[in-house]
Amino acid sequence: MLSSGVGGNDLAVEAFDPAKRLCKLIISCRHASGLEIELDHCDLRVTPDVAERVLERLDNAGMLAYREGVVNVETFGIIMRKYARAQKVDEAVYTFNVMEKYGVVPNLAAFNSLLGALCKSKNVRKAQEIFDKMNGRFSPDAKTYSILLEGWGRAPNLPKMREVYSEMLDAGCQPDIVTYGIMVDSLCKTGRVEEAVLVVQDMSTRGCQPTTFIYSVLVHTYGVEYRIEDAVATFLDMEKDGIVPDVVVYNALVTAFCRVKKFENAFRVMDDMEGHGITPNSRTWNIILNKLISLGKDDEAYRVFRRMIKRCQPDSDTYTMMIKMFCDNDRVEMALKVWKYMRLKQFLPSMHTFSVLINGLCDKGEVSQACVLLEDMIEKGIRPPGSTFGKLRQLLLKEGRKDVLDFLVDKMKILIQEPLFD
Repeated sequence: MLSSGVGGNDLAVEAFDPAKRLCKLIISCRHASGLEIELDHCDLRVTPDVAERVLERLDNAGMLAYREGVVNVETFGIIMRKYARAQKVDEAVYTFNVMEKYGVVPNLAAFNSLLGALCKSKNVRKAQEIFDKMNGRFSPDAKTYSILLEGWGRAPNLPKMREVYSEMLDAGCQPDIVTYGIMVDSLCKTGRVEEAVLVVQDMSTRGCQPTTFIYSVLVHTYGVEYRIEDAVATFLDMEKDGIVPDVVVYNALVTAFCRVKKFENAFRVMDDMEGHGITPNSRTWNIILNKLISLGKDDEAYRVFRRMIKRCQPDSDTYTMMIKMFCDNDRVEMALKVWKYMRLKQFLPSMHTFSVLINGLCDKGEVSQACVLLEDMIEKGIRPPGSTFGKLRQLLLKEGRKDVLDFLVDKMKILIQEPLFD
């Protein structure tokens, strides 16, 4: 009896001791990627104190041999990323600084991991400060500079990005395809497409062939600026250089034609895709549908949708777009027709798809049908937005159907306590 009681107490203590739980998690995950996934899905809050106690536990004499396979550069990288995402910059830097204390030598990979964690969490200034201080301790590679370039590009701070790029070249570090991709993407997103073209020309002279990603960024940017001739010329240049276009570049060209309302050209691009053995995906069709709907060409959009379903499986965005189009135009019966087709295809609706149809039914006064859909939504583990639930709640109260409302509220409570999806 006594032995059983002590075991139970140990389990209870462990459940409330995050350091113990984290230790067990680390030991059970032999790969860093698996550990990061587990940490994302558990309710553990990794504070500096918890991290310190975990590392001390794994550093005990009995764990030393095992620790060498568990606590490594990747493990510290995960902890740094967790801190950076929570905007705990000092703790992220501290984690890097105590690596050696636990027998893990901080190398360039660890340094890049710290800089990456800070840049991705919008702390590029701190990352640059650390880079400037520790530059002599490590020999930066293309990845190091690319991390900083991406951070300044996202800020956006183009003068600083250009400065880091010049520093990279002066240091004799050769930019790679990732570096060039970051430069072109950052410049295009800030409307500096001409400068981006110069970067592409520079990379070609250095013997680094532009990728389809880089061309897709240029084509997309020209499309955004309504420079359709330049978009087409860039696409043709890519083919002339022997680079086989992929679905992303084709989609960028379809977008460019749609922006200038040249839908026939967009369809010709799709024919060209298929001629090259590339099947237009749901994104390709959605680009055209979205533009047609925005122009109020609902009948044409529906015709395109009917063409689409013969050649491609619609995705969640497609169904949501079409259902919303019909609901917005007081054609709920057509929205229900699309919904019925979607269910026949055994496609699981998203939260947004459910919501647009429930809202449409509420606006039409079809409260009972909206209730059936909301119940179905909850039973599938999808939590309705507050606005959707609130709209239906008001209508049920107005009709004196509090019993139905209470039933749905109870269902919602169960879902909140045991969520399947969020």
